[in-house]
Amino acid sequence: MKKLDFLNRDQIIKLHRLGKVRNANRVLGELSDYLCKYREEYMTVYYLNRAGRDYVDCDKVRKKGNKVSHSLARNDFYIHAKCPFDWTNEMKIGDSVEYCVCDALFKSNGKYFALEVDLQQSISENRLKAKKYKGIFERKVLEKELGNFPTVIWLTNSELRRKQLTEISKGFPYMVLTLNDIR
Repeated sequence: MKKLDFLNRDQIIKLHRLGKVRNANRVLGELSDYLCKYREEYMTVYYLNRAGRDYVDCDKVRKKGNKVSHSLARNDFYIHAKCPFDWTNEMKIGDSVEYCVCDALFKSNGKYFALEVDLQQSISENRLKAKKYKGIFERKVLEKELGNFPTVIWLTNSELRRKQLTEISKGFPYMVLTLNDIR
């Protein structure tokens, strides 16, 4: 939880191979002194409380809010991508002239990928971000630093958004996936 911020029970089961729900509930119950939890829709979301942050030496204070579903979707992709070792959340890529802050940057099979989770963002904000990625790609800024321009993976929740993101992403390497594709 230090690395991924918020996790639901299903994600914890997959990450730590806890088996059945009953065993996961037992383990989470034993860790209750270190965790906060709350219900969101049909799931329970867990995050570190003060004692948990002290135990794992974490400075970042997490609070429930409107960004939790965004974090959970990012974590679903992290699990889908088989938990890349060099996964970094909220990474700034680019240079002093133009840059983007991607939701996650990771390396797989020798190539870099930038994850953009799009659940509630307006399409105009996505257009601006795609324009920045295109500018960074055309200027070949990241080839020295990373060796290649990262393929931008858009993760969204509907087929309409997939179509819109496909249209605005022409001009740089990209993929568009929905939550149903990765679950």
